[in-house]
Amino acid sequence: MNQAPIIVLVRPQLGENIGKAARAMLNFGLTEMRIVNPRDGWPNPSAGPAAAGADIVLERARIFDTLAEATADVSHIYATTVRKRGVTKAVLTPEAAANEIVHAQGRSAILFGAERSGLETDEVAVARSIITVPINPEFGSLNLAQAVILCAYEWSKHQGLESPPKTELDPPAPQEELDGMIDQLFGLLDQRNFFYPPERTNATRLTLRNLLTKPGWNSLELRTLRGVWSSFRDRRS
Repeated sequence: MNQAPIIVLVRPQLGENIGKAARAMLNFGLTEMRIVNPRDGWPNPSAGPAAAGADIVLERARIFDTLAEATADVSHIYATTVRKRGVTKAVLTPEAAANEIVHAQGRSAILFGAERSGLETDEVAVARSIITVPINPEFGSLNLAQAVILCAYEWSKHQGLESPPKTELDPPAPQEELDGMIDQLFGLLDQRNFFYPPERTNATRLTLRNLLTKPGWNSLELRTLRGVWSSFRDRRS
């Protein structure tokens, strides 16, 4: 497996946002966080509760005074920003950047700027590429954790992380049971003169059959529906 990208938070302001970013990282298997010049210092008591259990990320977080120090051992740097700030660089989606990272030789880092202002022009300038999320141009505001989770998720898709457990479903009922349920319904509808006018009977039956064969009912569901039909039949007018 390739080396996971380093998440670098540049001048983060609130401890809560650092904690939420840590939580977003661990959700998708990232554990290496580097923090450059946090406004409120470090450690920050507000980070832990916001991390909601992602303590390993905060415990391992490394603090740096400058971005140059934080990225000195990194070969591939990506800067997240919605504004190009006059810097001519390749602009990638999180998906495209993740694809590059998983095939890269050497360490990769993804930079995230301060909550209010994002990365400064000189900070973007150190990156090889820019990551920009295709987002609503009329409301392009992502919070720090949202930005981190988008990049972390795209990276995780290449790592074979365990898929969510699948719910065990009963197999579809055999056709005989389905036909029995439909025939029962048609009999009840006949009794109530539902198929009117008579010349439309076949078309209406066909429509109902098409409707009722779509869901792939299992046997329990068909028995339940037949119980419903029976309750209609047994009701006194």
